[in-house]
Amino acid sequence: MTTQTAQPKATAAAPPRKRVPLARFGPLVVLVVLIALPYCGLKIPGVFDNAVNTPGTLQLLALCLVFGALAMGYDLLFGRTGLLSFGHALYFAAGVYGTDMLVTKAGYGLWTSILLAVVGTATLAALLGAVALRTGGIAFAMVTLAFAQVAAITIGRNPGGATGGEEGLPMDTARVPDFLVGVSNTVNLYWLAVAVLVITVLVVHAIADSPAGRVLAAVRDDERRVGVLGLDPYRYRLFAFTVSGGLAGLAGAMYALLIGGATPHIAASDQTLTLLVMVVLGGPGTRWGPLLGGFLFTYLDYRLVALRDSDAVSGLPGFLRGPLSQPLFILGTVFILAVYFFPGGLAGLRTRLGPLARWIPERR
Repeated sequence: MTTQTAQPKATAAAPPRKRVPLARFGPLVVLVVLIALPYCGLKIPGVFDNAVNTPGTLQLLALCLVFGALAMGYDLLFGRTGLLSFGHALYFAAGVYGTDMLVTKAGYGLWTSILLAVVGTATLAALLGAVALRTGGIAFAMVTLAFAQVAAITIGRNPGGATGGEEGLPMDTARVPDFLVGVSNTVNLYWLAVAVLVITVLVVHAIADSPAGRVLAAVRDDERRVGVLGLDPYRYRLFAFTVSGGLAGLAGAMYALLIGGATPHIAASDQTLTLLVMVVLGGPGTRWGPLLGGFLFTYLDYRLVALRDSDAVSGLPGFLRGPLSQPLFILGTVFILAVYFFPGGLAGLRTRLGPLARWIPERR
């Protein structure tokens, strides 16, 4: 009589659990930090003159967020669609002056003025884009520059006293909600700037992750192939041009609130060149690069002015004091070094430093 040994039944292996990358929570963590900054009384010597939650620091941070959003909207046109526009400052200025004039001259409420200014700016971008996009390459860049120059000249001539000319147009705060007026309410303006940034990020990423965003990337890489597939590159480019202009108008409305009015320098052609530098510094066509580039460039632009007047620079020898007292010289040097050593912008640092991070533990 034979005995049989019981064989254990093979159990099905449990499927491996999917690990959620921590990087997915990075933007949410950053957002929480940005919202909580007004409650932080930390002092960071050399970075900010005062504590983080003081009005001056919060206004600087709000300006950095606004220009970060502006650069991100411009990258929808430049980095993701491949359109080099030299006139994007026109739509930023339209948002600034549109909001200011609707509040100060027309007597509308703030929120109505912002809505009308953004819609009007997007409509203006659609109309001018319909003309400019009939050309391509350097001709397109020149046409957009011409439109921006016409706008800058018109603002400077102050037609009918609407723009204030060279002196600018202060905003009438009587129609602005009380919680957004005064130095003590800078924190509310800061939170509003965070909201503008969130809206811009959501819009740009929603487009980039959609089928339309993939078509825009295809138009950037090979326009002829898109045409062969039966799609019209002109319509997709006009869509990107319109949305980018509308986002610039939204950033302009927030800028008008932060500085309390409108100034003619925002319509100058070098403002678009500044936007281009922000995007290239951060990394064109990347998910967060333009935002980082706009934030960092704006911060350096304002902080280097304070450095120019500091005792540390005034006590240096003449051959050093001269260049260091010119913020544009320092910004240009930083930009050249960044482009030379990190051609992919700030967004490419992770890729370039990744092998170094893996090499260090091995050496230990």
